[in-house]
Amino acid sequence: MLRRRLNRLFGRDERKVDSRTIYVGHRPCPATEALIPPKFCDNRIVSSKYTVWNFLPKNLFEQFRRIANFYFLIIFLVQVIVDTPTSPVTSGLPLFFVITVTAIKQGYEDWLRHKADNEVNKYLVTVLEDGRRACKESEKIKVGDVVEVVEDETFPCDLILLQSSREDETCFVTTASLDGESNHKTHYTVPDTERNLESLSATIECEQPQPDLYNFVTVFSQCVVFFRSLGPENLLLKGATLKNTQKIYGVAVYSGMETKMALNYQGKSQKRSAVEKSINAFLLVYLCILVSKALVCTTLKYVWQNRPGQDEPWYNQKTQKEKDANLYLKMFTDFLSFMVLFNFIIPVSMYVTVEMQKFLGSFFISWDKDFFDPEIQEGALVNTSDLNEELGQVEYVFTDKTGTLTQNNMEFIECCIDGFQYKYADSGTELDGFCVTDGPVNILQQKAGREKEELFLRALCLCHTVQVKEATGQGDGVADGVEDQVDGVMGLDGETVGPADLGGFIASSPDEVALVKGAMKYGFKFLGMESKNMRVMNRNNDVETYELLHVLNFDPVRRRMSVIVRTKSGDTMLFCKGADSSIFPRVRQEEVDRIRMHVERNATEGYRTLCVAYKLLSREEYDQADTGLREAKLALQDREEKLMAVYNQVETGMSLIGATAVEDRLQEEAAETMEALQGAGMKVWVLTGDKMETAKSTCYACRLFQRSTELLELTVRTLVDLGRKREERLHDLCSWVKSKPVSAFSVPPRSWSSANQDYGFIIDGATLSLVLNSSPESNSSCYKSLFLQICQNCTTVLCCRMAPLQKAQIVKMVKNCKGSPITLSIGDGANDVSMILEAHVGIGIKGREGRQAVRNSDYAIPKLKHLKKLLLGHGHLYYVRIAHLVQYFFYKNLCFILPQFLYQFFCGYSQQPLYDAAYLTMYNICFTSMPILANSLLEQHICMEVLMDNAALYRDVAKNAMLGWGPFLYWTLLGVYQGLLFFFGVRFLFSNPALQDNGQVFGNWSYGTIVFTVLVFTVTLKLAMDTRHWTWINHFVIWGSLAFYMFFSFFWGGIIWPIFQYLVPLESFQTP
Repeated sequence: MLRRRLNRLFGRDERKVDSRTIYVGHRPCPATEALIPPKFCDNRIVSSKYTVWNFLPKNLFEQFRRIANFYFLIIFLVQVIVDTPTSPVTSGLPLFFVITVTAIKQGYEDWLRHKADNEVNKYLVTVLEDGRRACKESEKIKVGDVVEVVEDETFPCDLILLQSSREDETCFVTTASLDGESNHKTHYTVPDTERNLESLSATIECEQPQPDLYNFVTVFSQCVVFFRSLGPENLLLKGATLKNTQKIYGVAVYSGMETKMALNYQGKSQKRSAVEKSINAFLLVYLCILVSKALVCTTLKYVWQNRPGQDEPWYNQKTQKEKDANLYLKMFTDFLSFMVLFNFIIPVSMYVTVEMQKFLGSFFISWDKDFFDPEIQEGALVNTSDLNEELGQVEYVFTDKTGTLTQNNMEFIECCIDGFQYKYADSGTELDGFCVTDGPVNILQQKAGREKEELFLRALCLCHTVQVKEATGQGDGVADGVEDQVDGVMGLDGETVGPADLGGFIASSPDEVALVKGAMKYGFKFLGMESKNMRVMNRNNDVETYELLHVLNFDPVRRRMSVIVRTKSGDTMLFCKGADSSIFPRVRQEEVDRIRMHVERNATEGYRTLCVAYKLLSREEYDQADTGLREAKLALQDREEKLMAVYNQVETGMSLIGATAVEDRLQEEAAETMEALQGAGMKVWVLTGDKMETAKSTCYACRLFQRSTELLELTVRTLVDLGRKREERLHDLCSWVKSKPVSAFSVPPRSWSSANQDYGFIIDGATLSLVLNSSPESNSSCYKSLFLQICQNCTTVLCCRMAPLQKAQIVKMVKNCKGSPITLSIGDGANDVSMILEAHVGIGIKGREGRQAVRNSDYAIPKLKHLKKLLLGHGHLYYVRIAHLVQYFFYKNLCFILPQFLYQFFCGYSQQPLYDAAYLTMYNICFTSMPILANSLLEQHICMEVLMDNAALYRDVAKNAMLGWGPFLYWTLLGVYQGLLFFFGVRFLFSNPALQDNGQVFGNWSYGTIVFTVLVFTVTLKLAMDTRHWTWINHFVIWGSLAFYMFFSFFWGGIIWPIFQYLVPLESFQTP
């Protein structure tokens, strides 16, 4: 590992070839092999940041990169080196406290990472060694080992599947930890491999590790003359889980930090909150005040000393060394001394208090019982505690649709066969199969031909990758759950469909399960696979068997999938299903006209639609396709492109049979949540990959679009203008849309709705590409500017047909626009990770599409409805609390140091401290820290219920309102006023000479202690007056802090100092 890092450091790459050779089971290298097999990395996973040896230097280096810590380190060194008026302890102890607390926090977090790494690395796995099964720790697996994995276990490294316990030589896995998909995926063994793995002698030539989860090219060779080309369907990825398969055997090809999971690990970028930026700005102001004070005092000191008799009074004669000192060096030293004297105006302890407030405050989100979801038995999760206050500053919300606004729980609603509608009836009051054409007809009840109906239902039962869940103790090939549940379901002709278990299927997509269940409602049941045969029971309860020849897998580019099957009669058929935009160009136009209206109507109603087509393949067509597919699968280069070419060739000239409509229901309280967010002044953007009609209907259902909303559309179909360039048309449309509301930019940017009209904006992915990636000769920035102006003045924006990368581009564009608005992204799937990472605040939903979004998010919630309380309740309170904390810290430190500055005017600018060193050290650490920390954790200026019921209250703190320059000036002037009052008020009391009981006058320390006492009581009682929500903790820390101060003052001033005063004379008498 060290060698690899050194190579990377000096720009060299140890992997000089594009492939690696692996010997299965570590068989000896052939005699003809000239090269020594390379050494591969071990299987250890390392996500920790520190080790025992580098923790101290590395952590200190990172902490002192923070300007405030580095500043106080310099002040501490100045106190040590230069003869300053205060002890180095006064700066060193608070700095040590801050550094120590932060180091403990970061060390604890890294210890948790070490603990998680050890759980993975020390996990016991079974490996075949010399024909025997042996258990070893996961970190000891080597590339080439044959590993055994049983059901529900995760794969310890990247494996090529050699054997499976299933008869069809497949296995099922879930990759939720990798790409967020919780549905089952099918993987295949290497064809025709030797069954006895102990005697297997094979070589694997595969590509070097790379992070793409969906691409993998390798050649498996056995006995020199036997070659097989393998792809991603043969690769089992580390982190995936084996499902519905008793056990498998696989050979390790990538291990440890070279696995695809490790290569895909993307550390989160450091997100900074707006509060932290405000703190830095205020810090600069106070730093300027500090330098100004030091300059004023240094200048006045030398002006005063230039007066006759003031530079060298009779009682303070200069030494020869002082007389010979360089004047300018002495002035600089005095300047540094004044800087040290006044440096407490910079509140170093504020940083650790803010860190503790964020860390402890995050537990209140995790502990909130309203976030607990009994369905998944989980509550909210906080992955990043540094952004609590950002939840109260959100201006733009970017949300996914499927699984976020909707439940991602598909239900078959209806279908259309040959232009006729079939809607399943749940009750027996009307005949199932009641059909109405989408156009005007005279006959009320019509149906397609029986042959078309059965062809359509067969297509639904065959064109998928659904598997029937294996059952224990069943030998008939039908899972025990498939013949179990729904009685009395009416079929197409009114006959009763036999019972079937609607939960016995596993598939890579919930849509596929919904379609198979839909076919069951109409009498066609998919019974599962036997070897390479698919079994279907028709409405006559006859079992039909189809030989599965090829599966043309779904991909987001083609947006369709197909199967090629052979019937018992020898006919070869292709069944295809996919999006309307993908299927319509590949079928006859007259068939499209009968179906299109049905598809558009279902999309408008918010249903997800798929079109179904078929093709009867001649022997020549099949042979050509079969040869092309086999050659493409064996290709080592450009395999995907070659497969795509064969797919496109065979999926032409099809016949359209019908279309399906599947409903994805809205999330619980989705409409109320979106309405509350808009009422709080946030602008909601829906970013989805679905078609425009479906997404638009969802927006209406969620109340993002109202019936009175005027929709401004900028999509591909609006750009169609013959004889003109698309970009010219785009510019014209952007200008036209911008000019729609006359007074658009004379009103606040909340919306154009102040003109009694709400506007919504719709754009698709293709048009967005034109906006963001215009040609060089066009004015790209002009398009972006117009686009942003339109979007910022609409209440809701809908972006449909979006790729994951485009989602991130949209978020980045808004985040970086003028004003730098705070953005929030929320999603539940792997395709939402990019926009979650890009936004200021990322929210993951613990939904059905795995946990990839949850792991990459800053906060995770079980349901969309919880977003309302997270933002309007917790976010509002967290922002108010930390804003008050920051302003209060600067205020109390200004009150603290201003009397010290004023005192210099009465002590000849001698740098004499006003306060005792113990008070200087403990003011921020002990006397005033706990009350403000408790207040910043528990304060509720408005109760949670009121905040939830009145979304408009969120606007009161928007745009960092409480940390603006206005509130900052108020707190600063308040600190100046009270500091003047403390100093001159006590001075007025001392204007009447009084004597102590020993006859001495009150001196410097008495004066400073009285000022300090008034200071501590005033700033503490000020906080008590600002507290509106009192708990026993507030009472304890506020009154307890005052009591502790009184006890410490009595102990320090009444016991410790008198002892010192008594001991000093004794020592002087003992000196000879």
